[in-house]
Amino acid sequence: MEINYVLLLQLLVGLSSFIGFGKPDPEPLHDYCVADTKNPHKFFSNGVPCINPDHTLASHFATSALSQPGNMNQFNFNVTLTNTNNLPGLNTFGLVMARIDIAVNGLVPPHSHPRASEVTILLEGSLLVGFVDTSNRLYTQRLRPGDCFVFPKGLIHFLYNTDLVKPALAVSGLSSQNPGAQISSLAAFTSNPAMPDEILKKGFKVTGQDVTRIRRNLEG
Repeated sequence: MEINYVLLLQLLVGLSSFIGFGKPDPEPLHDYCVADTKNPHKFFSNGVPCINPDHTLASHFATSALSQPGNMNQFNFNVTLTNTNNLPGLNTFGLVMARIDIAVNGLVPPHSHPRASEVTILLEGSLLVGFVDTSNRLYTQRLRPGDCFVFPKGLIHFLYNTDLVKPALAVSGLSSQNPGAQISSLAAFTSNPAMPDEILKKGFKVTGQDVTRIRRNLEG
């Protein structure tokens, strides 16, 4: 059977052009968006509606939300985020900014952002940062003021202030309007409803007493 290479080439070029014109699915801004098959006429935006461009002001693109630290949590850190409430001009840009305050010996524990990569710049203090890739390889770096570090999308990472005298201050940019954040220990041990003890015992190679103690400690 003789192959018409000219026709085959034309088909391949046509197919590649068709794929090029097609638009990819938008990045999700939430953990899930269940299809409404009973009321398909309803519409929920992947973001928030836009104001009339004629009403746009310079103040829509500025914020002082990151100027002050927030209250520390049980791990002795606080993250303050920009959002469409405190920075309306951020809508549809596919990014957020964050202020990260970490107390002396404080830790942003292993966590992930399912919808965003992150770049962190240290402004004050010192930090030990790192992430684990899908081959379980650990990458760590000690940061000094002015240093920055990139965390790949969806991978577990941490920020640890090993200094026993000075708190640390960093700012981060994340590549999603709603990056999401899931702390590994809280997700495993404080889910609602609770993950079965047997799963945790087998998954973490711990005893039932360990599970109870960890849950109690994490729930404060």
